[in-house]
Amino acid sequence: MPTLYRTYRPRDFSEILGQNYIKTILQNEILTGKISHAYLFCGPRAVGKTTMARVFAKAVNCLNRKENESEPCNECENCVNINAGRNLDIVEIDAASNTGVDNVRENIISASRVGSNQNKFKVFIIDEVHMLSISAFNALLKVLEEPPAHVIFILCTTEIHKVPATIISRCQRFDFKRISVADMVKKLERIVKAENIKVEKGILESIARHADGYLRDAESLLGQIISIGGDSLTQEEADLVIPHSDFNEIINLVEYLIKKDSAKAIKLINNLVDNGVSLKNFVTDLIEVLRKIMLAKINPALAESLGLDFGEVLEMKINTLMDNLSLPQLIRYVERFNGVNNELKNNFIIQLPMELAIIDLCLSETPVEAIRHFAPVQNIYTPVAKLDNSMKPDNSISGVAKTGGAGPASGPADGSNSHPASGHSPANISLEEVSAKWPEVLLQVKSLNHSLSFVLQACEISGLNGSSLVLTFKYKFHKDRVSETKIRTFLEKVLADVYGLSLGIETLIDENLELRAFSGNKVADMDGAAADIDGTENNAPDGHSDNKLINNILETFGGEVMP
Repeated sequence: MPTLYRTYRPRDFSEILGQNYIKTILQNEILTGKISHAYLFCGPRAVGKTTMARVFAKAVNCLNRKENESEPCNECENCVNINAGRNLDIVEIDAASNTGVDNVRENIISASRVGSNQNKFKVFIIDEVHMLSISAFNALLKVLEEPPAHVIFILCTTEIHKVPATIISRCQRFDFKRISVADMVKKLERIVKAENIKVEKGILESIARHADGYLRDAESLLGQIISIGGDSLTQEEADLVIPHSDFNEIINLVEYLIKKDSAKAIKLINNLVDNGVSLKNFVTDLIEVLRKIMLAKINPALAESLGLDFGEVLEMKINTLMDNLSLPQLIRYVERFNGVNNELKNNFIIQLPMELAIIDLCLSETPVEAIRHFAPVQNIYTPVAKLDNSMKPDNSISGVAKTGGAGPASGPADGSNSHPASGHSPANISLEEVSAKWPEVLLQVKSLNHSLSFVLQACEISGLNGSSLVLTFKYKFHKDRVSETKIRTFLEKVLADVYGLSLGIETLIDENLELRAFSGNKVADMDGAAADIDGTENNAPDGHSDNKLINNILETFGGEVMP
């Protein structure tokens, strides 16, 4: 059968997909008779640049076109000859094969001086014009600047940066965009209807998505599938041609992540690998879906203009996920899977980075219920009891809090912990006071975010820097975890609850740090931290703390100790 993209090439402006603003301008110029002498069509391949040039050349030379019309009739002698490629006044030149200055002189400059045969305009369509040499561009420049009245130049290029500015400045420039999935599906539907072929709309959407905005690619893929399936196309036949990336499985994976069901999510990934699915393509499509949802959460208009068009069927499924995903969750998902995309090619177990990401997102992500438990972000830094002016910290070197302009405020004589109401502020709290209540911080963190409590046990309180608590970590991924905006906000709220004042968080890395229990925290297990808070000594026998640590790990990640 003939090649589809040649058989169904658009013959008038109405059949050209997308590029609406370009069509509007060109049609208005035809209606008003204000035709420019030179046009520059630039943009990616297979989006209709040459087709638009041919339709425009046909419209300006159509013998039957009336004054208030802009579409060619496709019936007159000129239109028929142009469609057949035998009109002598429509000159198409491949600049890739005619790069030299001699070619420009012979094929363009000399030919432009000869009047047209029976057409109103002689049109030169120069494809891939960026391939011309510098001397050829210089030769073209003069005739392009002052062409004969009956000549129109249409320059087409996919690499506009290689075209000299002197050429660009003498043309009307039009930037072509990639074609949307919805527009391509409409064109593919017209083709299968004309070919009397039965096909599901989902298959056409898969073809359009894989074409990535290039219509000629979509038509070529459809032609290959038709040659396999005949008059009725199935998904199995389409999968033989289209690289398999099941968007339904992407939807299922996101649902498992929302439900924190890591077992089903890992099983899904391994089934994809067993079935020969490219994880690289799968993760790329997954990121595209998550990005679309993320943009829609910010502003639906962003998702429509910047997000990829997945087609009607898939868009409906994506919309069902939006209500169950928060913006912080989406940011976390995109960042994590974007890292996986870079790790896949370097792992001897291809699915391992994906499995680790799933476990991380299912276990480490703060549950939505825990986030809703806290006050809004703007109130996070407000202490339990508001400090009046007499309790605000002094930024002087001495670090002593001022009291209403009188003298310095003095804390309790015994140096014991005090509530904010008694005059505490970040400027006069001591490291010993912070250390004494640190187990209480860990207990409260554990009740809301179990995995974060183990990260905090592997850090050291290095000191106080103004109103910030300085935490030192041995490993960068621990520091990055605590530095996340959501985790930092959550932790600062816990500090405000425990210490009764607003403390920020600063994180440092020390690769030589010895992982040991903090000096102010005498317990190895979080469940026994209350004993130290009450002042009770933990006199566990040697090795007992190690057993508790192992139990904590098993409780968090599952599994059992093998003999």
